[in-house]
Amino acid sequence: MRIATGLAMSALAATMAGCATSPVDYGASLSQQDQKWATPRCQQARAAASDYAVREKQHPGWEFVALGPYGLGIIAATKEHEQKQRKLLARDVHLQCSSLPLPKALQGDLSPASPAKYP
Repeated sequence: MRIATGLAMSALAATMAGCATSPVDYGASLSQQDQKWATPRCQQARAAASDYAVREKQHPGWEFVALGPYGLGIIAATKEHEQKQRKLLARDVHLQCSSLPLPKALQGDLSPASPAKYP
């Protein structure tokens, strides 16, 4: 019971943390007057963000996973990964399409965590 309560709390915390802005919406909020906007690298970054948004909408729901003993943890981990991917894509769109400094929300280490090392 203690494990189930812990998993439920972690899932709730992940949900309450909020969602990262869609990279497509973030790219649309940038100035199209910027000199970087029309570059091929910017177009590629925006296309990658758009592709991710389409894939994210098409993936199946995770409600069926909640039935298992680790379901809430799996859902929380999936949501956290999706948020990290959105931030990574928004960061890439900003770096490729804007001359402005990187916003604080997109700063920091967003690289995937290193695998656990066991003795």
